[in-house]
This record gives sequence, structure tokens and C-alpha cells, in this order.
Amino acid sequence: LESNVMSRFLITGATGRIGKEVVSRLGKVKDVTVRVGLRGGDAHPKADWLRKLGAHEVVAFDLTDESTWSSALDGVTAIYSASLDSLIQQHLQFCKKLNPSYIKHIVRISCFGAETNTALYDPNIHASVSGAAIPLMLQHYWWSEDACIKSNIPTTSIRANFFMNHLLKNEQERIKNEGVFSVPLGSCKNSFCCTNDVAEAAAVCLIEGPEKHGNKFYDITGPQSQSMYDVAAVLSKVMKKTITYEPQDIDQFKKDFGSTRAEFFEYLRNGFYTRCSPDFYNLTGRRPTTYEEYLTTKGQAGETGFEELFQAGIFKKGEDKFANLANVKRD
Repeated sequence: LESNVMSRFLITGATGRIGKEVVSRLGKVKDVTVRVGLRGGDAHPKADWLRKLGAHEVVAFDLTDESTWSSALDGVTAIYSASLDSLIQQHLQFCKKLNPSYIKHIVRISCFGAETNTALYDPNIHASVSGAAIPLMLQHYWWSEDACIKSNIPTTSIRANFFMNHLLKNEQERIKNEGVFSVPLGSCKNSFCCTNDVAEAAAVCLIEGPEKHGNKFYDITGPQSQSMYDVAAVLSKVMKKTITYEPQDIDQFKKDFGSTRAEFFEYLRNGFYTRCSPDFYNLTGRRPTTYEEYLTTKGQAGETGFEELFQAGIFKKGEDKFANLANVKRD
């Protein structure tokens, strides 16, 4: 792919599983300047690594520090927007500062299930639990999209299913040392998606631009629905040893990681994320990546999914990272 105009893309979340792949892909595109926003700018420990992957510019950008926003946005024509769930309030404020006179496109990483534009979900009606609301984290994904839309900048949302490996991050040591892992999904099947595919979809939308992808909303999933028993079978094949899945009690998971995350997991237990979407194929012309392919094939950033599995996760047992999300307010 080639961009038809001179473009400067600001990549937020560039050190993440998706962001690094976006940088790698865009860095190879003619007439595109890849600007990476990092806490501390060039002083960030991964600044040189991202330059090697394809970043042309590294600037200071911190979603929690508004003083970094203006300079990071200077001269930018499009934004790849990705942020941690815990930073939803900061994202909402950031979107209010975006100027549609020179920023022409936002590609936002999100998740489907609470939107009220392409669907009509009632936030007070859970998909399977009577009397419960849609999980708060899922509602916040829609809020994050809506904030981009309200900036009056053409927005593309990449609504990804749960990522391959994501649910195993708390079980890394047990997988390596005991050959076992536990998550509270029972036998439900989900179409977990490859983060490299999410990055490819985002890069295509940025390169082809808002004329083709503005006000478009794409659901990115894997090519097949798999239970965690299926995931264990694939891991066993790749690791050449038996890996066993032991279903975890949801109440214990709630004690380990807090109610907000546990509520979201109910949507992984009730079949909501079982379906497979054709959107990735329609964007790229190929089917999505399987879990085995992800584990054994290097992405554009040079790492396999198996290597990514054993990289640091963001959740720790006994720590509720989302305890304060109920306090987030939307104008």
C-alpha cells in the first residue's frame, strides 16, 4: 500500500502489542511520516527500538499530562488512538482538544458490544444476566469511540474481540512450570483475535484514509471460535508438551481481579463473542490469523505470538486496576 498524499501519523500506545506492529507497517509506506508519542519522548527506553521498527519521529506524549498534547499533535494529519482502559477519562479530555482543521482522520482501537450508532445496545440491559447492565468496561469502549466522533474528525473504529494470549497473561508461570492454566470461561467458545491482524486493519485504514474508511466501524475477530480447551490443545502442540486447562470459578476470579473485570468476563462466558466477522477479510483480502499461526509466525515487529505470550502482562492477582472506573464521567 502507498499513501496518496504526504501524511504525518501520530501513533499512541506504540509500545503495545498492536502499536508496535502499526509502527512497523507504516514505517514502510512511501510519503508517510510516522510520529510516535512516548512518555519522555527520546528518553523513553523503547524510543530507539521504535525508530528501528519504522518510527521517523519520537515526541513526548503522555495522556495524563495535557502539557504534552499540543506539541505532539503539531502537524499531524491522522491519529492512531489506543489507550489503557484505566485512562478512559484522560482519553475523553484529549479528544476535546483535537482540531479537525488539520487532523483529518482518527483510527481508534475499541471493542464491540455497547455501541449505539451501528447497533442499539441499551446500557442497562446485560446480554445474559437478568437485571444487570452492560459491563462498565464495554460501555467505556463505546464512550471512547463516541468522543472521537464528537471531535468532528472522520473516525474509524477497529472493534476487536479479546486478544489471543490476553487471558493467559496471569498464568505464564503455571504454563511454563506446571503445564496448566485457569480462567473462568467454562467451555464457552470465543473468536479470539490476533493483535497483528488488528494492527494490519488499522494500518490499512490509515493508509487508505478517511475518504474510504471515515465513519466506518469494523469488527475484527479470529477465523474460528475456540474454547480454552482448544487453546490448551494448540499450546500443547506448539510447546511440545501437555498443557491443561482448568476452568476457574468466576467468584474466585472476581476476588483476584475485582468486580469490574469479572463483569466483562461474563460476556466471554455467555457466547456474545463467539461469532466470526468477515471485516478483516474485506479490509485485507485474506482470512484472519489462527492461534497456531500467531504463536509460530513472526509479526512485522519481529516477534512471534509465543514470545509475546511470556512478555509482561498488566494484571496482578489481588490488584483491581479498575476500581475507580465507576467514577468516570462523560459530558
